Amino acid sequence: MGTTIQKQPFEIEIHLPVRTYDIDFAGIVNNIVYIRWLEDLRLEMLSLHFPLGEQIKNGIMPVIVQTKIDYKHPIKISDLPIGKMWMQSMEALRWHVSAVISVNGKTAALGEQVGVFVNLQSKKPVRMPAELRHKYQLQH
Repeated sequence: MGTTIQKQPFEIEIHLPVRTYDIDFAGIVNNIVYIRWLEDLRLEMLSLHFPLGEQIKNGIMPVIVQTKIDYKHPIKISDLPIGKMWMQSMEALRWHVSAVISVNGKTAALGEQVGVFVNLQSKKPVRMPAELRHKYQLQH
């Protein structure tokens, strides 16, 4: 009997290229690069479930209010990191995403972000878009 792997809501996985300018004086990927990778992952995830055009049409944009990264294992220029991100939870105003960055199956970093959607005009938080909340509930 086969095993079914349950994916997390909105789960995506992408390759994260290491650039020469990502390397610090110690020869490893600089900590700030992980922030950019979390952005790449989050933008890819949102493009699949709530594209930028829809956000603008709705007069809203996502804003990050917290980022946390636990660095577990250094990444070098010759490594081929893979990033995975998913929607951990979605509340009325806030959403939480989790991420894992790994190299050859070994966890290099764990990340979390908390965000809100804000009105483009007022810059104030708004309730979670109904379409996005519905998609999340279908996958959760």
